[in-house]
Amino acid sequence: MGEPAQKKAKTERVFLFSSESVNEGHPDKVCDQVSDAVLDACLSVDPKSKVACETATKDNMVMVAGEITTQAKLDYEKVVRGVVAGIVFDSYVDHLSIFYSKGFCDKTCEV
Repeated sequence: MGEPAQKKAKTERVFLFSSESVNEGHPDKVCDQVSDAVLDACLSVDPKSKVACETATKDNMVMVAGEITTQAKLDYEKVVRGVVAGIVFDSYVDHLSIFYSKGFCDKTCEV
């Protein structure tokens, strides 16, 4: 027969693996890139920077929040707009019937 259930539970290990994936241009990816750019900008000037940065975005708006301790003097708006432009979000028209609007624009987004 088999091993007792108690002994089997101690030796057998079962793992469940799960992951999430989003497409290019998804707001989660935009937010990750903005947060990474803020971190990189801080570290490029002050390698001892402490950055706990979160980013949120919706409807042509990007909000950066968190706690940043650094000697770097950053233009956060420039950093954010640079990321948005790099992803080629360059058109925003607030109307659902406009097919060419990408829903985001580096020049007009609120930061």
